[in-house]
Amino acid sequence: MQFTIGDARVDVIADIECFALPAKRFMPTASLEALLPHREMLEPDHVDFEQDTILIGVQALLLRVAGRNILVDTCVGEEKPRPARPEWHARRASGFLEKLAALGLAPEDIDTVFCTHLHADHVGWNTRLIDGRWVPTFPRARYLMGKVELEHWLARQAENPGVNHASFADSVQPLLEAKLVDTVIDGQEIAPGVTLLPLPGHSPGQMGLRVTRQGERAVFCGDAIHSPVQILRPEWSSAFCSDGAEAIRTRLSLLECAAEENLLLVPAHFRGCGCARVRKAGEEFRPLFGA
Repeated sequence: MQFTIGDARVDVIADIECFALPAKRFMPTASLEALLPHREMLEPDHVDFEQDTILIGVQALLLRVAGRNILVDTCVGEEKPRPARPEWHARRASGFLEKLAALGLAPEDIDTVFCTHLHADHVGWNTRLIDGRWVPTFPRARYLMGKVELEHWLARQAENPGVNHASFADSVQPLLEAKLVDTVIDGQEIAPGVTLLPLPGHSPGQMGLRVTRQGERAVFCGDAIHSPVQILRPEWSSAFCSDGAEAIRTRLSLLECAAEENLLLVPAHFRGCGCARVRKAGEEFRPLFGA
């Protein structure tokens, strides 16, 4: 999937094409029955009503802007020990780097890796296993991580190295040791027309990218919105949010802004088109898929 934001180009690179999560386990207050009026909109990409599951993709977003190659989030990765999540555990031959190559880029061509937050399904391809060591997958890139987010996970993993699928040790720590990490803050410009904005709630320091190019505007919003069902029902937070109430506030603010400013929203996990605009009908929001 590919779309544009002015003169910027975005390619969606799937690591896991379809990841099905039981609705109640994923979003504890969800009721898919409430979404039946929107069934035609949500099937087959986003909801499987028969199986009572919400469908997401685990994918990276390649932003090519002003001569830069920026990779937003790096998915699950390969050979990572994730026994609590069998679909992620010790994966091999995923084809992720081959998909990057099909877009004309080698790992060395990536200038910047931006992690919206540091959950295990957003940092996996930060590193890969070579000769028994975790080494940076994108050796010439600067890896950008929110200051609040990084400090949070440094403290959490110091208390419990197994937290977050123990992903800090294999997907973040090697980058710190290689001195490839830059911590970033709200409002910082990382490329022409590309600035950072805070999106807390899903994780304490989650950040997004606001992209403005040739009059077109978009927000890469990480897991502030996992699925179109959260546009229809923004009060449904995921079970993986560190602060569900704050996640709701962040999501509502983002949706209001998107509707008012005609922003293109680019969440981390949208299957199909990979993006959506938002329209408001009374007090409710509706997704309008595509750029």
